[in-house]
Amino acid sequence: MGCLFCKIIAREIPSQIILEDEHTLAFRDVRPVAPTHALVIPKKHVVAISDTTDEDALMLGQLVSAARRVAKQENLTSGFRLVINDGPDAGQSVFHVHLHVLGGRALSWPPG
Repeated sequence: MGCLFCKIIAREIPSQIILEDEHTLAFRDVRPVAPTHALVIPKKHVVAISDTTDEDALMLGQLVSAARRVAKQENLTSGFRLVINDGPDAGQSVFHVHLHVLGGRALSWPPG
């Protein structure tokens, strides 16, 4: 069947892409929980954060850098939240590392 996010990267499934570079892709979440809700994914398939190694440090930094650019592009000047879910109990539903960029309203704490 294949990975949903890999299919988005390959343009086999349409998405609202808002940022792309050599290593990452960012697009709007289809079920947003905030006025701005984007997903930032690496173009390299990695199932979960817990599957990363020290060799993935650069890729993880690229994700955070792309998320910062998304927040700036989306004018999230009052703040934003970055979320990474790892595994089913944390709410991960697509098993390809991804970072949520949430903003556009006050976000409560604690989440979940």
